[in-house]
Amino acid sequence: MRRKKGTIIINKYILREWNCVNKKGQALVEFVIILPVFLILVLGIIDVGNILYNKTKLESLLTEAILKYDAGKNENEILDDLDEEDLKFFVDLNGDVKIYHLSKEIDIITPGLNLVFDNPYLLEVKRSISNE
Repeated sequence: MRRKKGTIIINKYILREWNCVNKKGQALVEFVIILPVFLILVLGIIDVGNILYNKTKLESLLTEAILKYDAGKNENEILDDLDEEDLKFFVDLNGDVKIYHLSKEIDIITPGLNLVFDNPYLLEVKRSISNE
């Protein structure tokens, strides 16, 4: 068997051991690189889910607040009845249209997601109803 010039013959046993150690280290490095990206992705999904959950909850609370407002309660009594923290409720009267506003601030826990959403994120739902 002819060797090319400049090649070195290495013992097969040493080469096999070197490959095994190298692959274990490679998996560890890949895990360390992927772990922060994976955690940020999971926390981002949790934050977006929290925003969607709170928006749905605010929609149902706004329906309840509108019914209480039409029954004659003022805005402070409605906020006390809703039994929810950090809510803001007010009504705009624009001619023959009433615009009901209900808002809440939500904390963002994902690092970097505050570049997309403000922290705390102001979640607001509105409903317009004409006066007849």
